Amino acid sequence: MEDGEMQNVMKVWLSISVSLTYCYIIGKMSPKGFTRLLCVLPVVFLFLVLPLQLTSVHFGGMTSFLIAWLANFKLLLFAFGKGPLCLDPEISFGRFICVACFPIKITQIPPRKPYQNGHRHGNGAQTSHSKNGQDGRKIVSKKGNHKSFLNYATKGLLLAMLIATYDYTDSIHPKIMWLLYCFHIYFFLEIFLAMVAYMVRILLGLELEPQFNDPYLSTSLQDFWGRRWNLMVTSILRPIAYEPILNTCKNLIGVKLAQGMAILGTFGVSALMHELIFYHLGRVRPTWEITWFFLLHGVCLTAEIALKKAVNGRWQFPRPMQTILTIGFVIATGFWLFFPPFVVCKAVDRAIEEYAAVRQYLKPCVQFLLGFVNRSSGL
Repeated sequence: MEDGEMQNVMKVWLSISVSLTYCYIIGKMSPKGFTRLLCVLPVVFLFLVLPLQLTSVHFGGMTSFLIAWLANFKLLLFAFGKGPLCLDPEISFGRFICVACFPIKITQIPPRKPYQNGHRHGNGAQTSHSKNGQDGRKIVSKKGNHKSFLNYATKGLLLAMLIATYDYTDSIHPKIMWLLYCFHIYFFLEIFLAMVAYMVRILLGLELEPQFNDPYLSTSLQDFWGRRWNLMVTSILRPIAYEPILNTCKNLIGVKLAQGMAILGTFGVSALMHELIFYHLGRVRPTWEITWFFLLHGVCLTAEIALKKAVNGRWQFPRPMQTILTIGFVIATGFWLFFPPFVVCKAVDRAIEEYAAVRQYLKPCVQFLLGFVNRSSGL
């Protein structure tokens, strides 16, 4: 990877830090509403174009996802006093920056009831342990939500094996390679975000919301998109897309139809943000296949929910069959509509080149360490 790209990464993230510092000050000086929105909009537009300064698939893609999408949506909610940036009115500067940039979830402890008859009433048993943050806020760590080190180590090993197979792409059928790309995306995102979560937890004592909950075990599209895949996106799309559409439409067309419209609208917003990320990755004109992918899933999810209500639990496939059908549908539609844009923007080829550059860069370090170990063992 060129030194110029690393300099661009530092410049981009310095610009992000300065912009979020401005937003933090605006939050202290400007009341929520239209005035704060006008103050925040220049930062939103800046965040839309900053990823264009990066050419790396990994740096550019993650910056686009974290900043052009998630941070921008959080700032739009922040302008109206909503979303994760407004959960704590006394949020510290450091936490404001981290919550804006990363998929951070700060879990609150419900207030305890006052003492009655010498006993305190509360739900402290629901959490593993808690501690006070620097600003006096309770930060709850739910240990049950954290996967084991062995889990991540296994996925890291599998990711390394996947990357190694890219040296033999000419001998592997393209459809099989696309299947490997599915696992590559999942493993890379989960491991990368887990590393970010660990660093933020160590430095600030904050809890990052797990991004994935074993999506390969999904039993329905509702389970896949709502409870297992990219959970921070789900939680941020609800207040910024689903709820406004639902509240707007329910008085016009009724609650049932409004729910369907809200689901389709939410998938439509997600589709446009994915198109933006792919544009940041390849700088090529959108083919709109990704949009059709998400709209198709929105229609199918709406139909699935309606069918579940009609059947009302009277009949269903065995759980293993539900998982096979769900994951099969996601992969099949991904092959059809989601992965072709990867080929168009040459994201996979560029990612392979970046992995090769990293390996070449680390090779002397590995040789030095091996030589040191051999010399030490000879002593």
